Amino acid sequence: MHLVETMAYAGEKPWHGLGNKLAPQQPIEVWKKNAGMDWQIEQSEVRYISGSNNVGVINAFPEQKVLYRSDTKAPLAVVSKRFYVVQPGEILEFYRDLTACNGFELETAGVLREGRKFWALAKTGQSTTLKGRDRVDGYLLLATACDGTLATTAQFTSVRVVCNNTLQIALGNASSAIKVPHRSQFDAEAVKRQLGITVSSWDGFVVRMKALVDRPVDPDSVEGLLRRVLTYAAPDGKSPVVNEQALATVRSLYEGGGRGALMTSSRGTAWGLLNSVTEFVDHHRRARSDDHRRDAAWFGQGAQIKQRAWDEAMKLVA
Repeated sequence: MHLVETMAYAGEKPWHGLGNKLAPQQPIEVWKKNAGMDWQIEQSEVRYISGSNNVGVINAFPEQKVLYRSDTKAPLAVVSKRFYVVQPGEILEFYRDLTACNGFELETAGVLREGRKFWALAKTGQSTTLKGRDRVDGYLLLATACDGTLATTAQFTSVRVVCNNTLQIALGNASSAIKVPHRSQFDAEAVKRQLGITVSSWDGFVVRMKALVDRPVDPDSVEGLLRRVLTYAAPDGKSPVVNEQALATVRSLYEGGGRGALMTSSRGTAWGLLNSVTEFVDHHRRARSDDHRRDAAWFGQGAQIKQRAWDEAMKLVA
């Protein structure tokens, strides 16, 4: 079962091998068409029929509005009349000057869940190579949803090339993402100004990654860290339960089963331990489909697990 409705990509095939392949550096218009983002979200006030057997009077409910697709007229969501819509095209427009003037390159863009969620991901041009040819590239992800499940979110992400693991770049003590709730208008320029401050955080991120590479971890510390990270809420609301199955998988990735686990940068290091968690979340965690797993890894519970792993890893090098 695929969450991805339509998608375009440049470069390597994405996680599920679907989508329209584009040559590098295509104009935004080509991306809109091939990513299936060349339609608008329309809105209409909610109407309902009162009376028996649906024969009766058509009434309006002015507090709410229905959002629907301009191309297929398919319904997307019922939201408050104060909900500000962000259009699919706006997500790609955000990158127009970044790709034209700042050296960014779009890599994937597409539509999830019949049009309720859409995203674009671009390489920032920032890159570093850790000990033993372990390359990590910088990306900027912009995504939103029109059904209230996701604020419009811009976040810097790193991708470890050897295994395609993603990790949100922690910006010092600040949150790693800029979120614009749908209660307010999405101002692309204001978000770019905020992101401008954080582009410089790549250098700080590289320093932290190198510290993790240089930090050996003994087996007891590995076990303790994974037991703090790989938990789920107990049904009775008591203290979290360790996910033993996940722990076993992550241990085997860390001990050599993971992609890049035997590289000099990873073997027996805090960096290797962090990557065993990110690889588990991105590629192995139980999910209904690859799309569901990727969605969770970017925005949901998977992202929270990665954040916990990063916080714990940072304690090792503090």
